[in-house]
Amino acid sequence: MTSKISFLGAGSWGTALAIQAARNGNETLLWGHLPEHIASLAKDRENKRYLAGFAFPDLLKVTDDLKHVTEFSDILLISVPSHAFKDTLIKIKPFASKDIKIAWASKGFNPETGELLHQAVADVFSPQTPAAVLSGPSFAREVAASLPTAVTIAATQQAFAEQLAQLMHSPYFRTYTSNDIVSVQVGGAVKNVLAIAAGIADGIGFGANTRAALITRGIAEIIRLNNALGGQQEALMGLAGLGDLILTCTDDQSRNRRFGIALGQGKNSEQAINEIGQEVEGISAAKETYRLAKKYAIDMPITEQTYRVLYEGLAPLSAVQSLLQRDQKPE
Repeated sequence: MTSKISFLGAGSWGTALAIQAARNGNETLLWGHLPEHIASLAKDRENKRYLAGFAFPDLLKVTDDLKHVTEFSDILLISVPSHAFKDTLIKIKPFASKDIKIAWASKGFNPETGELLHQAVADVFSPQTPAAVLSGPSFAREVAASLPTAVTIAATQQAFAEQLAQLMHSPYFRTYTSNDIVSVQVGGAVKNVLAIAAGIADGIGFGANTRAALITRGIAEIIRLNNALGGQQEALMGLAGLGDLILTCTDDQSRNRRFGIALGQGKNSEQAINEIGQEVEGISAAKETYRLAKKYAIDMPITEQTYRVLYEGLAPLSAVQSLLQRDQKPE
């Protein structure tokens, strides 16, 4: 098992995972694309911009050199926004060894094609390249604070899932493995869309009953899409499905939920994004999920109404009312 691991993406999540890996005794290199940001990380030994208050372990180093971070380890864990994922793969390919293994903690689809991210790895590298996704109910700040957390690592090759799990596992960061890489990604991407919907309902002033209904009917939408894409339902009943959905829809650490709350309170998308100050993955995921629902003729009413709010100017209250006025039917 390697004792080196590279992380690409120096936001809050990438930083928290790099801290976790370094605390586990692994030589860890964290890359970011902005030289001035990386310079501040090197100087402060802390990510004051995105994850203030958590000192870097001695084994964690930083760089803005893409060649260096790619050659540092055969294992790369990418946590850039999903829309930048494939472009990042293309940029690292010239420096990658023949033994490269690619993991990611990004949640979303390839906006160019609507594909899941493991398909981008197969396209840019090869279908034989070991690929893995880390997902589950996990806020960056709680991971950095060593609060108990459990995640799922799903891979195209079981040996890689187990290797990555061993690198990241600790008494307060529990890693489970899975071979269902489709379901783990679908759950992680679509839950962000549903978190925006739940936030909108809370921002309007609806109560816990509404939120619970959205979560419950939301998991049904995830299952329908997952089935169409070839995933298995079992994984969605675990950490990367139901667990992550509950977390993101109910806690205000969720950027997607906070974005939805702002919309429900009457703010526009630009105002809400500026207040949050970080990527809101559910915005692009709503577009891709809606497209997939249309492509496969899947009934995803919560996703559809969220899409209409974000891209067609539908008033948030009208969107929720549309859901409530749907025809009665068996559950």
